Amino acid sequence: MQEVITNRLLSSLKPQAKPYEIRDTQLKGLLLRIQPSGIMAYYLEYRRGKRVRIGRADAITPSEARDLAKANLSDAYKGNDPAIRKRLAKAETFKQFLEDTYQRWLLTNQRSGKMTYDRLDKVFASLHTVKLNEINPWLIEKWRSKRLKDGIKPSTINREMADLKACLRRATEWGLIKEYPLAQVKPCKVDLSPKIRYLSVAEEESLRVQLVIREETLRVKRASGNAWRKARGKKLRPSLEGLAFADYLKPVVLLSINTGLRRGEVFGLKWSDIDFKLRSLTVAGTIAKSGKTRHVPLNDEAWEALDQWRKQSSLSSQLVFQRQVGQSFHDVRSSWSKVLKDAKITGFRWHDLRHTFASKLVMAGVDLNTVRELLGHSDYKMTLRYAHLAPEHKAAAVAKLLLKPVTEEEQASAS
Repeated sequence: MQEVITNRLLSSLKPQAKPYEIRDTQLKGLLLRIQPSGIMAYYLEYRRGKRVRIGRADAITPSEARDLAKANLSDAYKGNDPAIRKRLAKAETFKQFLEDTYQRWLLTNQRSGKMTYDRLDKVFASLHTVKLNEINPWLIEKWRSKRLKDGIKPSTINREMADLKACLRRATEWGLIKEYPLAQVKPCKVDLSPKIRYLSVAEEESLRVQLVIREETLRVKRASGNAWRKARGKKLRPSLEGLAFADYLKPVVLLSINTGLRRGEVFGLKWSDIDFKLRSLTVAGTIAKSGKTRHVPLNDEAWEALDQWRKQSSLSSQLVFQRQVGQSFHDVRSSWSKVLKDAKITGFRWHDLRHTFASKLVMAGVDLNTVRELLGHSDYKMTLRYAHLAPEHKAAAVAKLLLKPVTEEEQASAS
């Protein structure tokens, strides 16, 4: 139905069983939609199949509706989609998008989705109340300056920025932001060849000694505790006597230092991933950082540690190392920190066990490509960090300086 939309027409219209529309003859694209409830609202069809709501008829007059429709048509002619502009005008905040939309996508599509969500929520708390379409490079520069002032390492800030950029790219792809706002934001400059922290020979010996001491201490405490329980008629805890390990920490450390597995790869390891006959283990792509499956051979110490741990473990669980039945570890922070403190080792993280593994291989003359394959690096640049530890390369380069220079007479005779 087509009519000139006027106040007189509005007063004469009656609701019907189904919604119906009246198109204005004075302004092409403007229409009035009448619902069965009696509610009437103006819409602008600015392109075939594309329309935007102007407002309710009880709130604006027909002439006001035409003026608003003309403004929207002008935007459409300039290439600005009125529907998108309206959606951006009432855009949700960063916190709302994070909670209601992006969190669900992360949990569905990323193995570490929960960790990524928690990091974004905590690290970018200053953006919680900012609308998505109001996030800009200046806000991010202020955030970054504060992080640097707080002593956060540039490499850490870059990882946090990568999470935020991925988040906002999704918001752009999903039409919640008209343009990706951080295209011009560059990462912090970082040392591409940082100093690798690995255990010296003396530090590794001290660490091993403290692991043995810890094992003995746990056994003494268990025996003493059981004596106390026995005297009081209480249920005894399992004896640690005769077991290769008092608990998980020593076998986890021995495995890590001899295979270079990441913490998550160690804690996600299953008994089915270990081939005791071939003396190798498989890091499944589902737990590998690169997403690619790799195979790591077991040397004598790693194989023996796993074999002894298998003999004293509950094989009813698929996991090699478990906090409780069927529950994997996330970290071993408290026990690990105490061992490091007792061993007087400072500035050393769990991940540095992986660096120790790689560094020992390189210093023993193993080629970098083999090291890359064992570590599961997808980028060769990551492995190049250990290149300076290969003594034969530098020695060969410096040795060239000792070669006797060729004299002019020797050059003439050679020609």
